[in-house]
Amino acid sequence: MRSDLPLDVSIVVTLPFQENTLIVSLPGSKECLVIDPGFGSRRIVEQLADLQKSPVAILLTHGHVDHIAGVAGLRETWPEIPILIGVGDAPMLLDSQRNLSAPFGMPVTAPPATQTLNHHDRIVLAGIPLEVREIPGHSPGHVVFVYSNAKVPLVFGGDVLFQGSIGRTDFPGGDQQLLIEGIHRHLFGLPDDTLVFPGHGPTTTIGQEKQDNPFCGLN
Repeated sequence: MRSDLPLDVSIVVTLPFQENTLIVSLPGSKECLVIDPGFGSRRIVEQLADLQKSPVAILLTHGHVDHIAGVAGLRETWPEIPILIGVGDAPMLLDSQRNLSAPFGMPVTAPPATQTLNHHDRIVLAGIPLEVREIPGHSPGHVVFVYSNAKVPLVFGGDVLFQGSIGRTDFPGGDQQLLIEGIHRHLFGLPDDTLVFPGHGPTTTIGQEKQDNPFCGLN
């Protein structure tokens, strides 16, 4: 991970979907956010212990199983930790059909959201100010979290934009055109050096995806 980032970001890759669980904090702070805890909550808890971090909130970009499977396990360790998710995906936490775990033969649910988020909401947790931007298309209420309080902005993007790709749109509630339009409208206006932390795969930048992404690039 780059040493010049304005936030400390630790990535725990969880199986079986190679999903990126993110642990995010201000440099030097013991408080952190856990974004999209996937399967294997024990590994996430162990990583938090290794980092000597205490989570103050769970942020969910969307409600698919590979991004919410660890919520219940984290709640066992931190029973009062709040859970935040976009208003459009909040019902998926409680429904194994909607969150796609039942169709994969592993029904999973999570505790209900303690706070639902809307487009352009602004939140401050663990001292970190974030703007919520709703970009549906992979899921009906997918949101991304934008940290712009620095020379190099950061996007915690879930399954919206990947290095050289975009999120799948063949799941229920998916819409490829809507997803591409949202990427153009709500992400491609950010500075080119904005760093994107996706839900799967390596980090990328807005500039790289504008230039090279075959699904949504501008060239």
